[in-house]
Amino acid sequence: MFPELFVSTVMVLLTVLIHGTGIFTLGRLLQIEAREEAQDHIHPMSLRGIAVTLGLVLGLFILHGIEIWIYAFVFLLLEALPTLPDAIYFSTITYATTGYDDDGFAETWRMVAAIEGVNGVILLGWSTAFFVTVVARMGRRR
Repeated sequence: MFPELFVSTVMVLLTVLIHGTGIFTLGRLLQIEAREEAQDHIHPMSLRGIAVTLGLVLGLFILHGIEIWIYAFVFLLLEALPTLPDAIYFSTITYATTGYDDDGFAETWRMVAAIEGVNGVILLGWSTAFFVTVVARMGRRR
């Protein structure tokens, strides 16, 4: 049980570090964009404003994708799953807590998968809070 908790702890810390860095970077880019929009009097619902919003969503998707892939590679390294496609699929549905059948997953490492689900919920919630805050600020700038 201790190896599972060790791997889980490392993964939670790593994904939180990645996510925090990504959110910080997206926030900085949005601050620069907001200054340019204010200077040029660009409406948030303009083509440029919509492109910025879509870019933000894509950036958040990329962050989550990176974290899912890291879990998938860990599952492969631990030999908890046999193939990369299986590991990516399993990691995605676990991270998003959509539910799964863990047949074929190594019983020894099930706790890591369970903690990935909790980790995913927290990181998805963090992204949602960030996105809602950004969109609310865009509405106030009008």
